[in-house]
Amino acid sequence: MTALCLERLALSHFRSHRRAVVDTDARPVAIYGPNGAGKTNLIEAISMLSPGRGMRRASAQEMTRRPEALGWKISALLRGPDGTHEIDIRSEAGGARQVEIDGKQAPQTALGRIARVLWLIPSMDRLWIESPEGRRRFLDRMTLSFFPDHAEVSLAYEKAMRERNRLLKDQVRDAHWYAALEGQMAQSGAAIQFNRQAALDRLARAQEGAETQFPAAELALVSTEAEIPDGVDDLRSALAEGRFRDMAAGRTLTGPHRADLHGVFAAKGVPASDCSTGEQKALLISLILANARALASEVGAPPILLLDEVAAHLDAGRRAALYDEICALGAQAWMTGTGPELFEELGARAQRLLVRDEAGQSFVEKQSG
Repeated sequence: MTALCLERLALSHFRSHRRAVVDTDARPVAIYGPNGAGKTNLIEAISMLSPGRGMRRASAQEMTRRPEALGWKISALLRGPDGTHEIDIRSEAGGARQVEIDGKQAPQTALGRIARVLWLIPSMDRLWIESPEGRRRFLDRMTLSFFPDHAEVSLAYEKAMRERNRLLKDQVRDAHWYAALEGQMAQSGAAIQFNRQAALDRLARAQEGAETQFPAAELALVSTEAEIPDGVDDLRSALAEGRFRDMAAGRTLTGPHRADLHGVFAAKGVPASDCSTGEQKALLISLILANARALASEVGAPPILLLDEVAAHLDAGRRAALYDEICALGAQAWMTGTGPELFEELGARAQRLLVRDEAGQSFVEKQSG
């Protein structure tokens, strides 16, 4: 199995990093340093190598280093099953992001075909108790890892829905104005539902029989309203029939944008939302690992994993189990923590980076051993 890994990462004026160049191999990467030194900024840059707004969902302007505000650039050398790719992502003075792959301009969605990147960050610890929007985003990130075109169908659906919502708010009643938009929503919406369910099926298979110290989760798609119609024709009909109700609400009330992800601690039969904080965290780790196992089986290489402060929330036994699973997968996992002791169980299986702050500027130093 050919590992997917970053062989070089270079940052220019990204967040707290004025300049950083890191050369790595396929082993896990343990990143440590004091709080506020710029560890999370480093892995946020890696998250930008996949479609979307990255793990913090920040704007291009928010990611530029202050006070210079010159814009920023991320360069990466990515090796995977289909060869090596050079990726450059830049934003000039807070403007729109521009992507180049192997020297040619490309849309952000093209990144999903060459770079599978999964992440787990502290803000996701509230996934099971926050609003459905966060769970949909979590599900769509997993879905995107299996189906790179999922980003494109999602954008098509959202664009058509915005146009339809505009008609609803303007109280437009002419059916001809709605028909074409609802047709587009039905086509892309059915694809979204199919992709999401297919992703959940893959995760379920990846959890079956897996020897792991992290609990399995049973996942299901549910709806915040009535059941979401299945298939293009049913969704188109539901949208047409719901026009007057939607007009009263001023927005579209039927479709995959109303879906929710329901999770259950399988061994206990307890909804994830009712589990303890520690159990909820363990379920999240379990899903990330299952996602990685499924991808390794399907595409021939595990994804790059970004695990921010994950070690701090695990006891020594669970930490060792997590590291063992990552190494067994052959995944290049970038993990952050405040001190090197959090990564002792990895031994020589990992490479280590010290991130330190000096006068508001981050420095990255590769450590021996």
